[in-house]
Amino acid sequence: MYMSKPTLVYTDAKEFVYIIDSISVLVDEAEFIIRDGLYLRALDASRTAMVDLVIPKESFEEFPEVGEYRMGLNFKDLKKILRRVKTGDKIAFELGEGKVRIKLVGRSVRSVTLPLVEMISDELPTPKVIYTATVKTTSEVFESAIKDANAVADEVKLEVNEEAFIISAASDKGEVEVKLDKNSEFVYEFNVREPASAKYSLDYLIDIVQKTAKISDIVTVELATAKPLFLTFDIPAGGKISYYLAPRVE
Repeated sequence: MYMSKPTLVYTDAKEFVYIIDSISVLVDEAEFIIRDGLYLRALDASRTAMVDLVIPKESFEEFPEVGEYRMGLNFKDLKKILRRVKTGDKIAFELGEGKVRIKLVGRSVRSVTLPLVEMISDELPTPKVIYTATVKTTSEVFESAIKDANAVADEVKLEVNEEAFIISAASDKGEVEVKLDKNSEFVYEFNVREPASAKYSLDYLIDIVQKTAKISDIVTVELATAKPLFLTFDIPAGGKISYYLAPRVE
């Protein structure tokens, strides 16, 4: 696959589609930064949630030596292109001045050129939160629990004590509780320095978890009482996609 311009190539285009879907649940457009890896950090419009993507250069089949390249993209336009992705396709971003050429490479090469979106925003700092509880479990188990909560309420309570991770919700529609014991076969890490609990909006959480669970088998949940939730999903090729979600105020 010969390309003369600096080019970023990701081997599994389907996987990249899921990455974009996982980001676009929060933002309509955002800026990828290409340095020693691929990075993106963006806040949703209400400043309630933040998404943070990191994919190391080793995860790519081809990685451009460009110093730094900022690739602002409108996700609605990008997803129109990505609907054409077929199993086995690679995706390539041919970097240009003010534009990017996106190639889907499989049995044929389909390409579309998009203008870059100029993003005027400060670089977002990492939230300064000291988390007191960490639980690593399967994305499937966590997604199922969040869906159960979403069936009866618009907010969910996440709680970690010395013995278990508890996901619960209640309203006049009913009550739900899912309890994961620290010794469960589905719990891969359980670290509690101090018990923690907080409530979060299911409007955000259901979208985040449903989309990201398609690409990641494992989720790490970090909690501190009444503090933003921190979720980290491992991406198969070696990257991570993380989310911060502000708590509901009582």
